[in-house]
Amino acid sequence: MSAPAILPHALTLGLLAGGRATRLGGLDKAWLLHDGQPQVLRLAQRYAKHTAAVLISANRDLDRYAAHGLRALPDPRSDRGPLGGLETLSAACATPWLLTLPVDALAPPADLIERLAAGGDRGACAVDDDGVQPLFALWHVDSLRTPLTRALDHDRLAVQALQTELGMAHVRCDGLRFGNLNTPDELAAAGIVAQR
Repeated sequence: MSAPAILPHALTLGLLAGGRATRLGGLDKAWLLHDGQPQVLRLAQRYAKHTAAVLISANRDLDRYAAHGLRALPDPRSDRGPLGGLETLSAACATPWLLTLPVDALAPPADLIERLAAGGDRGACAVDDDGVQPLFALWHVDSLRTPLTRALDHDRLAVQALQTELGMAHVRCDGLRFGNLNTPDELAAAGIVAQR
């Protein structure tokens, strides 16, 4: 059974911004300027009209998000990686569906929600030309919470393993590369000058 079109009132955007960015010397990726705008604001605005709310999983500088009208929440468990951020987002999510994106995403397509919704009623993650992108995902929140808690309780931290357990589809986005910012070379390629 295919998922119906997901209307904005049924969807929350969750940005994963809680990582340590060790390969970038601890830079906060959320506030890296891309085309003159902080990553977190750029992504929040890109999907704002398609969602009822925006949540951010972040573990530092929460006041900075608040100053921009964003709701940022720390992870309740430390060192749990993306699943820790997902736990934060799903616990605070008040809509049936949650779209997650890593805060360092460079070029997710404007129609990402529609693409992922076409994957079915169990949710989906994207596959771009670089391969599976498990954090670019559409989650059915009620189906997610219990398996996610169980995975974290047992230190099973692989996002793709959780998605397999949930029966989430892989949706191909041929001809696209979403991109991310993990190394100084990737910053340079995106034209981003790192500022502390």
